[in-house]
Order: sequence, then structure tokens, then C-alpha cells
Amino acid sequence: MKRVSFQTLGCKLNFAETSTIGRQFTERGYKIVGADERTDVFVLNTCTVTAHADRECRQLIRRALRQSPNAFVIVVGCYAQVQPEEITSIDGVDLVIGSNEKFNIFSYTDHFEKLSLPQIFVSCTDEETDFHPAYAAEVGGRTRAFLKIQDGCDYTCSYCSIPQARGASRSNQIENIVMQARTIAEQGFKEIVLTGVNVGDYGKNIGATFLDLLKALDRIDSVPRLRISSIEPNILSDELIDCILSSKSICNHFHIPLQSGSDTILQRMRRRYTTNAYKKIIQRIRQFDPGAGIGADVIVGFPGETDDLFRETFEFLQSLSVSYLHVFTYSARPNTPAAMLGTQVNPKIQIHRNKVLRDLGASKRHDFHSLLTGKSFPVLFEGKVVGDEVSGLTPSYVRVVVDGNESLVNSIQTVKILYDTGEFCRGQIVVSDHADIHSAIKEAV
Repeated sequence: MKRVSFQTLGCKLNFAETSTIGRQFTERGYKIVGADERTDVFVLNTCTVTAHADRECRQLIRRALRQSPNAFVIVVGCYAQVQPEEITSIDGVDLVIGSNEKFNIFSYTDHFEKLSLPQIFVSCTDEETDFHPAYAAEVGGRTRAFLKIQDGCDYTCSYCSIPQARGASRSNQIENIVMQARTIAEQGFKEIVLTGVNVGDYGKNIGATFLDLLKALDRIDSVPRLRISSIEPNILSDELIDCILSSKSICNHFHIPLQSGSDTILQRMRRRYTTNAYKKIIQRIRQFDPGAGIGADVIVGFPGETDDLFRETFEFLQSLSVSYLHVFTYSARPNTPAAMLGTQVNPKIQIHRNKVLRDLGASKRHDFHSLLTGKSFPVLFEGKVVGDEVSGLTPSYVRVVVDGNESLVNSIQTVKILYDTGEFCRGQIVVSDHADIHSAIKEAV
């Protein structure tokens, strides 16, 4: 039996797409093996959000070839789309396939014999109109599945190369997504995470809206939990917030990219909101649900970010009632407007600002965990058992660890939060099999 190994970098959307590609190989008789095992074919699905992601891609290719020198190496995805020649400069790479082509690997080769010269199959993303459905189980788990509902992006953020890599915004039909969600539920998954490049932009090319989709999915009784991976603030309307917080199955968890707490920087980034608009969104969520999980992405060291402008971001974040922060250091991407700016920030200053905001994020997380201490929430336990402990997630995206074993995996139990440990909370099971997540949350908070 031929063996194939997969590696994935980047977002959950990439993981969903890798899993879909993997099913094409298994249907043809291939055995999927781990990255540390010898393989006949190696497929790397890439990310190009940062220079670090590009570098990690190159490192993984070389590591795979050390492990399996004769492996047929295929590199697909965003980095392959944007910088194919950079990848083919690595000895041992056989195929470089872009974002549009990666779902049709077998159209380009089916014998997977090493090539004397690498081949590139990359088309222009501007021409891409098709939607390629995908879903995947969470890596290492069997409780959550990531379901692709949307692809591409029509935004023109000055720092981002993803529109170059993915093309225009496009979506799957609601009836197709509902059918996929039912199939995922039949396989035993208790939570479905809706993924895409810009999920809130769902439906614009098919005459539907993200709100339409959420209402349709919320009517599926066989899906206990739905979670939204991330949503842009300019799309998060009052109606959408109300729908999420009143839903029987959608988790009260909002991951809302902020990127900067300075209106000056937001304008340079070409973002579509102001800090005041962002704050109003957080206030509305907190007004109706003080226990909702709210995360924010922040970029530090954007070109032209002075000490005073960074201070604006820090003070704005201090004033926000968010649960956690994801902090990224700005990375210049080829062919983006921000990369052309002549006011790049010193890397040492970027590192310092990153640490300052990470420390603030840790403080925010602790404050949120402290708010939950002593209260009870439904926790979906995952397939991660370490010793006599099992962990899972509340609807508000708080990781909770309890004493337990394999019998808890893929079950929803009501758990009392005992105390905060920093990254997660310790808890104790008080009630089993809580079906209605929102009634439990309202009772607790």
C-alpha cells in the first residue's frame, strides 16, 4: 500500500481543506501516515500570512526529505500560490500547486515518481469562481469538526496578501452546508466550527447572508454546538449579535479582529471600522451576556506605529472587556501596500510591544476566568486525556480541566469552575449531559 503524509500550516480553513485532499488519497488506496514516518508522497498545505509561515514551510519540506529522501513532494496552498518559484528553488520539490488547483492533485499526476525538474501549476486567483467544499475533524480530537462555508476575500487591508492567494469572496449554498452539517453530526461530532477567510461575508455571491445561514443551521437538532471561528467587526450587526446570543446551539463566543486600537493605524491598514464602533460592539455583547467569550486579534509594529500610537492601542485594549488577545507582530508581505511604506518599525521595538500586549492579554484572560469562578457551565470534553485528567471547552471558549478518563470524551457535562490556572481553569463535574447550552449559561451568569 502506498503511503502519504500531510502537513498543514495556518488557519483552520487550511486544515479542513487538507482533510478533504486526504480523503481523495484514501479513496485511491493510499495509507495516511504521520509526519515522522517514512512516506511515498508528502503533501504540504501552506500559509503565507507571515514571513515566519513561509520560513516554516521551507523547513518542513527539508525535514520531510530527510525523513523520506525519495518521497514525491507536493506543496499546495497560499504560499504556493503567491511565491511558487521560491518553493521550487528547494531541491527535492516535485509539484507546486496553487489555491485553485489543490483540490485536483490527481489531474496533474497520478504516478508520483520523482521529477528531474519541479512543475508549477498556479492559475490567477482573479479567475476563480468555484467553491470547493471541505471539512475536517480537529487535529488529535474527535469532538469538533471544522466546516468550510466561505472562501476568498474582497477586502483590501494594506498588510494582507490573502486576497492574492485566495481570490474573491465566494460561498457554498445554504442547503449544501446544512447537508454537510447533518453528515458531520451523524459521524458523532458534537461541535461544528464554521470556517472561511471572511465568514461574515458569507453569501454575497449567491444572494444569501450569514444571518440566513446561522438561522438554518440553528434549526438542526442533531448538532448540539455551532461555533463561529472569527468575524469582522464591520459585519457584526446588532441583529447578528442578538441571533447568536438567543440561539439554542450557537456558542456565546465572538472572535473579532481588532488589529489596532489607534484610529490612525486602522486607516493606514484600510480597516472598515473605528475604535469607537468596535467598542460599541463589545458593549452590546456584554450588555446581553456578561459571560460571553470575546477574543481580539492585534497587530503590533505596523509601519508608522510610533510610541504614542502604540500607547493608544494599549490604553484602548485596557478599556475593553475582552476575554483574551491574539497578538501578532507585523510582517511585511510581498506586493502589499504596507510593505512599500518607508516607516518600518525596528524589530526590537516590535518584540517589546508584542510582549507588552501578551502580558495584557494574560491579565484579561485571568480577569475573565475569575468572573466565571464558582459558576457552572456545559463543557464539551475532547479526545485529549493526560493521566487522570480530561479537558474540554465551555461555549465561551474557556478550557477546563477535570479529573476523569476516556469515558468523558465527546460528552457534554455541566462543570463548576473552581479556580484559574492561567491558560485554563480547573473544574468539577456537577451534572451530566446538559443539552441546552444557553439555558445553562444564563443560569450561571
